[in-house]
Amino acid sequence: MSVRRPDICVIGAGSGGLVVAAGAAMMGARVTLVERGLLGGDCLNYGCVPSKAMIAAADAAATGRSATRFGISHRDQQIDFGQVIDHVRGVIAAIAPTDAEERFRGMGIEVLRGVGRFTSERELDVDGTAIRARRFVIATGSSPAVPPIPGLDAVPYLTNETVFDNRTRPDHLVVIGGGPIGLELAQAHRRLGAAVTVVEARSLLARDDPEMTATVVDSLRRDGVRFVVGATVEGVARDGSSIAVHLGDSRVLTASHLLVATGRRPNTDLGLDKAGVTIASAGIKTDARLRTTNKRIYAVGDVAGGPQFTHVASYQAGIALRNILFRLPAKVSYGPIPHVTYTHPEIAGVGLTEAAARDKFGKVSVVRWPLAENDRAQAQREVDGAIKVVCTRRGRVLGAQIVAPNAGDLIYPWVAAVARQEKLAAVAGWVAAYPTHAEIGKRAAGTYFAGALGSPRTRALVRLLARFG
Repeated sequence: MSVRRPDICVIGAGSGGLVVAAGAAMMGARVTLVERGLLGGDCLNYGCVPSKAMIAAADAAATGRSATRFGISHRDQQIDFGQVIDHVRGVIAAIAPTDAEERFRGMGIEVLRGVGRFTSERELDVDGTAIRARRFVIATGSSPAVPPIPGLDAVPYLTNETVFDNRTRPDHLVVIGGGPIGLELAQAHRRLGAAVTVVEARSLLARDDPEMTATVVDSLRRDGVRFVVGATVEGVARDGSSIAVHLGDSRVLTASHLLVATGRRPNTDLGLDKAGVTIASAGIKTDARLRTTNKRIYAVGDVAGGPQFTHVASYQAGIALRNILFRLPAKVSYGPIPHVTYTHPEIAGVGLTEAAARDKFGKVSVVRWPLAENDRAQAQREVDGAIKVVCTRRGRVLGAQIVAPNAGDLIYPWVAAVARQEKLAAVAGWVAAYPTHAEIGKRAAGTYFAGALGSPRTRALVRLLARFG
């Protein structure tokens, strides 16, 4: 058996693993990278990149259909679903060289293709090759969580890992799950011509503020997406060439295609018991420095059980590197981590929602500004949305949510505001270019002071000062 003795062995070549491997190699560490599948992980191959590519195609179709609002007519629109998938594959191919095996070998990183399993607290076996590294970083990500629905194993179904292999436009796509993945793909398929029904047992986009998600859901409804909320899926079965989806309220939906979007589960099948690594309910148990119960082994990304975002995995990778390479006691902090759902309009948030802020602080202040009172939004005929900012009674920003086109880009100043514990007075002093959607943030902050500026005391002060010329 051959033996490798690198400084760091990274298991998993998704976003978190690649950041660790590249950063460590750049700073002089000897690195072995282990990957059993495609480099780039879920984000490049099955998640962020292909879904946003499909959404771009869907938005182009929707824009063409709605161009009459600008006096432009696009007649006889035709959608070639197979060519849409070719576009998706083309986007993946354009980005793939950044995550290519050759690029990482060029950095001096040893790339081993195979399945890694721990054989002891200090050794990993990769198809017969032993790796005895000074430190290990587990970055194996997550996979679609498939619920135990009776009959599901006997019918064809899609997940986010297989949906982009489907080159046939569904006649009727039934989506089980009303979270970000479910709604993004539901709207995209509807805009590309499929009939779509979303089934959600609890609430849609549950982690976001219901006041804000209502606008997003209304937009999907206008696109023609149908929703069944509060009903469970009791079973599925073949019905000729279709799939019968049996709901708990005795309704039956007939689907040509079924998409399961009910969350993710961490990939922990690594022989972790032999490594002395404890698995918690959400993933591998780690401390604030991302060390597992075996202090030689770290975990980053989805497998570590934190927020399941690519940008969080990259952030965690930096924390792990500081601990491993420089022995600095760097710790994770998830307070100002933004999240975005790429529906149309998008919904983005950071920090506390109104409900969470009231639970934590009791009395809070809330300011809002509607997109309909933004000149750029009116010019583009995209007026559905708003900004909602939650702050302490003294005006310190606790969180913000935005529903708007490109809300994911608009949220960043509020990430900084939450991270720096800024007050709305500072935000109100920003200069926003005109006309931009970003003005809604400044206008919302200004409403916090509107009452005081128009108060009898302020008016009396102005009149008094006017007497002095």
